[in-house]
Amino acid sequence: MGTESGADPGAIPIAPPRLAAWAGALAGLTGWRRHGVAALCGVTAAAALPPLNLVPLLVPAFTALLWLLDGARRPRHAALIGWTFGFGHMAAGLYWVGIAFLVDAARFGLIMPFAVAGLAAGMAIFPALAVYAVAATGWRGPARVVLLATAWLLLEWLRSWILTGFPWNLMGTVWSAVPDMLQLAALTGVWGLSLLTVLAAAAPAVLAERRGRGGRVFVAAVFGLVGLVWAGGALRLAAAPAPGTAVVPDVRLRLVQASIPQALKWQPEMRRRNIDQQRQLSLRPGPAPVTHVIWPETAVSYLLDQDPDLRRVLAEIVPPDGLLITGTPRGSEDTGEFRLWNSLQALDSRGEIVATYDKHHLVPFGEYTPLRRVLGALKLTVGSTDFSAGPGPATLALPGLPAVSPLICYEAIFPGQVVAPGARPGWLLNVTNDGWFGNSSGPYQHFASARLRAVEEGLPLIRAANSGISAVVDPYGRVLGRLGFNQVGVLDTALPTPISRGTPYALLGNWVVAVLILTALSFTLILRRFFP
Repeated sequence: MGTESGADPGAIPIAPPRLAAWAGALAGLTGWRRHGVAALCGVTAAAALPPLNLVPLLVPAFTALLWLLDGARRPRHAALIGWTFGFGHMAAGLYWVGIAFLVDAARFGLIMPFAVAGLAAGMAIFPALAVYAVAATGWRGPARVVLLATAWLLLEWLRSWILTGFPWNLMGTVWSAVPDMLQLAALTGVWGLSLLTVLAAAAPAVLAERRGRGGRVFVAAVFGLVGLVWAGGALRLAAAPAPGTAVVPDVRLRLVQASIPQALKWQPEMRRRNIDQQRQLSLRPGPAPVTHVIWPETAVSYLLDQDPDLRRVLAEIVPPDGLLITGTPRGSEDTGEFRLWNSLQALDSRGEIVATYDKHHLVPFGEYTPLRRVLGALKLTVGSTDFSAGPGPATLALPGLPAVSPLICYEAIFPGQVVAPGARPGWLLNVTNDGWFGNSSGPYQHFASARLRAVEEGLPLIRAANSGISAVVDPYGRVLGRLGFNQVGVLDTALPTPISRGTPYALLGNWVVAVLILTALSFTLILRRFFP
């Protein structure tokens, strides 16, 4: 029996016909069809983020993105494809931001769709620039895949700094449900995870090219690297102390989660009732005596430092020789004008404030209005006064506790910026209020990001959130206890000890990004030599 079309039966298939057909079909798309598919790929990639964590969906999303680029005649056309991909990805990953505008729907409801679309459009510029850089080289094959992953990493890092920074949903956070994979963050921070993730997601694109066995070897090597990182993480966890065994002696924390709806939090007739609810939760009997009580961000909706009567009331719930650590606004007129800070304060059993930390990384339009002279007092939080920024990361010495690095709200999402230079603490404390965002993806994404900071720094993380997720995380990123979203209750926990020495990432910080980029670019040049 003869072969069809005169094909040599001993020949090596250059590319699987079905993959080549799919790649050709995507490359041939034009107009709205091309950009509709790009946006759909971006939305698909967002499904890999918490809480879904559908990581395998990244492979068709990024593979299809590269195949779409094959049909772009100029780099600027490719950049538009990248922007559309990024818009779909950011809109699907950040939709929950719009829920905050509905807390006071009468004032901000009409702004909501424009705010979400504007945020997604702005954030999509970063993927667009990454794709532009790839298209401008004209490279194909494995080198193009590595270059895309490298450019994506560089633009993610820039996104963490530009215009005060917004490193939300970095690609490495998709591994939050896999503790073994998270261990790479101790070496490279989340940045190494992002690089590896995009590399693996885009690698199968080369299988549709005419590269014989070389493309398959490259894909196998990339997925082998993922397996190696996974195995290395498993070995690191196996060598770590058993979860919950390495703890600070004579310390017992109580995290209070009252799940007060944001719409009720600042109503005048509800403010005292909200505090009473948290007091009652703080006084609940437990299996062991509590030494310190922790309330979330702005749990006290009064100026605590200016209200001695309230301090005396709250002192009644403070354990002997312990503290109540709570989020609260702080006001001052020292400069002749009233200033306001979003703060964390520690109150002892005498009603004295023994430590204060002021949030330094403020949320634009949430805590202050950029270009206020043009836009007016356009901010979501109560009152017209902008919050002032604190001086920066701090290490607080608290009675009866190891030194702590406090993080208020989204300060926990910034890699390499959660510890004051030269003052390594014994733990991280993140107080937050995700009640603004309802039962959406936002609180889960926020917790995943905060959890990565524990692995990066080799420090335990204690997290107290008004509506959840409150949790205790050890320095390996293992969750030792948690209160689910919208759950009302308390979480009593020991305080895990830190890793004795700082992790490589804690020592090097974001210099790691430069090392990763230079290493990846070196491999790109090698691949260009062997797979032109």
